[in-house]
Amino acid sequence: MTPRQSETLRLFCEHVAEDLELLAALHDREPDASTLEGLRKLDFPGDLGLHLTGEKGRHALQLMTQALAALPKQPGKNDLDELAADYANIYLNHGIQASPEESVWLDDDHLICQDSMFQVRSWLERYGLQAENWRIRPDDHLVYQLKFIAHLLSQKEEPLEEAGRFMDEHLLRWIGDFSQRVVQRCDTPYFAGLALLTDAYCDELRDLIASTTGQPRPLPEEIEERMNNKAANQQPEEAPQAYVPGMGPAV
Repeated sequence: MTPRQSETLRLFCEHVAEDLELLAALHDREPDASTLEGLRKLDFPGDLGLHLTGEKGRHALQLMTQALAALPKQPGKNDLDELAADYANIYLNHGIQASPEESVWLDDDHLICQDSMFQVRSWLERYGLQAENWRIRPDDHLVYQLKFIAHLLSQKEEPLEEAGRFMDEHLLRWIGDFSQRVVQRCDTPYFAGLALLTDAYCDELRDLIASTTGQPRPLPEEIEERMNNKAANQQPEEAPQAYVPGMGPAV
């Protein structure tokens, strides 16, 4: 790789990492008036470093743009309360049964804190990271996964390969189902747009990683076989309490 190519790759990873950090922040909590004003000043989502060109991406950009445009420039209490209630239904009280945690989508019994959480935790530990409090927000939560991919892109060696592998083994196995559930059941265009945008962004990013590295995306059945083999060779861990009051099954 030439110095120019290395610099281009570095800048690409930097811009994408910033995008992912922003998406993680928007999934992290309900928007307040300051957040909405900041998004408008940024011209979000048009300011994203990765320009989405696929059909799904263009639709997501349009939906998110329209959702922000429909909100008053100075949102009132009712506007913010509606967004807060929708956030709670999605991320906190499972009102629409769209869990932001991977285990719920992939575990046979749809429980939190299952194999997926331990697998993501292993990734985090490999890079000296840890979830702040897994009992409140498990390691396999959407916010942590987006932030971790951003972290992987900051590494000096094989950032794209590692990010692509983590996405294949974790986020991309369930983000599409989460997105569609939110779009179909949430109450606000804002969170519908955010869910669809996150899904489209990650999908298009993975395609770009494949084309840049020359390593094709594995098929879903190849990923499932890989993960089954990992599970078969993994030493069993003592699972934490599978059902935490207020954080139960959400699919």
